[in-house]
Amino acid sequence: MERITRIRERLQAEGADVFLVSNPVNRRYLTGFTGSAGLVWISNTRQAILTDFRYLEQVKTECPGWELIRIESYIESLKTLTEEDNVQTIAFEKDYVTVKQMEDWQEKLTPQFTGITGWVEELRMIKNKEEIENIKKAAKIADEAFAKLLPTLRSGLTEREVALELEFLMRKAGASGMSFDPIVASGPRSALPHARPGERIFSVGDFVVFDFGCIVNGYCSDMTRTVVIGEPEEQHLLIYDLVLEAQMKSLAAVGPGKTGVEVDAIARDIISDMGYGEYFGHGLGHSLGLEVHESPRLSKTDQTALKPGMIVTVEPGVYLPGFGGVRIEDLVLVTEDGAEVLSSTFKELYVVG
Repeated sequence: MERITRIRERLQAEGADVFLVSNPVNRRYLTGFTGSAGLVWISNTRQAILTDFRYLEQVKTECPGWELIRIESYIESLKTLTEEDNVQTIAFEKDYVTVKQMEDWQEKLTPQFTGITGWVEELRMIKNKEEIENIKKAAKIADEAFAKLLPTLRSGLTEREVALELEFLMRKAGASGMSFDPIVASGPRSALPHARPGERIFSVGDFVVFDFGCIVNGYCSDMTRTVVIGEPEEQHLLIYDLVLEAQMKSLAAVGPGKTGVEVDAIARDIISDMGYGEYFGHGLGHSLGLEVHESPRLSKTDQTALKPGMIVTVEPGVYLPGFGGVRIEDLVLVTEDGAEVLSSTFKELYVVG
């Protein structure tokens, strides 16, 4: 109920009568409803889920305390609600409503509409105990799956078959899905931060970047490790050690009161001082939860101060075109007096024989 209380406080501050939620992730966060269709109606006196026949029993099971309104037409149901509750102003999520939806609402409904942003996303920044436990379970599954995968790696395998095996191991261990399609990128392709697994064959001299995570009870994990096929050469060791230093020192700086800009600058300065700044082109990290990318960010622009209960990634990288790349990523929970690293996989360079 605390989440609904906070929303009602925002309604009062905005001078609106109703908050209409259309973002599926925010809908789930506020109500527990995991279905794929529905609107959430929150006023000072009412909290309701509008959905169709397919999800009626699901709402009854997943959303105790919520009024269930069966709809045939969203517009007609909204019209009835606005008349019943004498609604003058509706706050809506302007980042998730199409122009066509807005035109239909304004044409057929009498209240004024005011677009808002970030009301639910700001609440989602701080994870409660249950959310943290789900993310920890997802991180543990990912760690254990990677530990089983490592001894099977060898030259001659393709990126795609290794990615499939990694996904299989996570699902077999209890994950309901992947946080995103696993990244397995080898050789020169490891210099592509978001490379999709392809048919490239692991070869001696390759860096291989593994970026992956899984979902437990709706909550995501995210981790990256980089290995080398065959004995590493000087360039491999230089780049890997540089990224590891940047990752460890920025990781140690995570704690309450630090801003995303401050933590990002630690890793960025270390990499830039060694002459590789242009090859670290993304932010240091991001939060996650019901989505794999949430706010706040550890970046050159995010001034959000970290608070206990936030979970962020710390993932510097260096990507050299034509040679390969290294990224090392951990999940980190901000605590009252510092941080707790949720990823347990070792970070020494793993050499695939």
